[in-house]
Amino acid sequence: MEQMRAYTAAYEQTVRSTLALAGTFDEADWDRPTECPGWTVKDQLSHLVGIELELLGEPPAEVDVPEFEHIRNDFGRSLERAVHARRPVPGPAVAAELADALERRLAQIPGIDPERVVRLPEGRDGTYTELMRVRAMDCWTHEQDVRRAVGRPGNLDAPAAHCFWELLSRGLPLIVARRAKAGPGRTVAFEITGPPDFHVAVRVDDEGRGHWAEPGNPDAALAMEWETYVRLTAGRCTADAVDVRVSGDRDLGDRVLAHMALTP
Repeated sequence: MEQMRAYTAAYEQTVRSTLALAGTFDEADWDRPTECPGWTVKDQLSHLVGIELELLGEPPAEVDVPEFEHIRNDFGRSLERAVHARRPVPGPAVAAELADALERRLAQIPGIDPERVVRLPEGRDGTYTELMRVRAMDCWTHEQDVRRAVGRPGNLDAPAAHCFWELLSRGLPLIVARRAKAGPGRTVAFEITGPPDFHVAVRVDDEGRGHWAEPGNPDAALAMEWETYVRLTAGRCTADAVDVRVSGDRDLGDRVLAHMALTP
């Protein structure tokens, strides 16, 4: 129950932060492109609206989605429906719809059993508590997309940012061991400065699996700012677009950086 409350509070904080930001937009801001291919600032909020209405039990928008270049699979097509349905809608109206959905969700959530089993976006079953952590993470990730697009940084150390770390850091052992093909006994450290700050390392065992390890004397170390880590692991950019300092085995470090994206 305590976790459910914490994740719900993190979700509420980042959505309210997004709505407050939207209240400062002029007409041009709504149409600015973001790092999500094919999506503008307004499209980002439309996406949030669509997910929240789905969780409220409302049917998805009835709309034919064109063959956009940025849609790569059925999952992407399903996400596009709420976005495309709102393309003719003015930005402030989309923000008002999100504000209404937020209040309805906050009224709904206390009546939901935290241990209720639901289907998580990653395709496995989990508890509603887990779902709320995912919602906090996702809403915060899109808030940051919007903030970068309009040039108004902020809320980087929000409670939902820690949900992002909890969920996305689980992929670092996979990146090091499987994607970057670090050999047995090799260690890669990640020095992430914010706030929030995270200093962790992954070591590959004799079977080729990655495990958390002490950051001590790594074979390669990657030092970056928190926002850089977010952009890389969320698949918002590639390593050539950001500043990452690699020390030690440069080739290993570059292989890790080339495979940092963890979101679909």
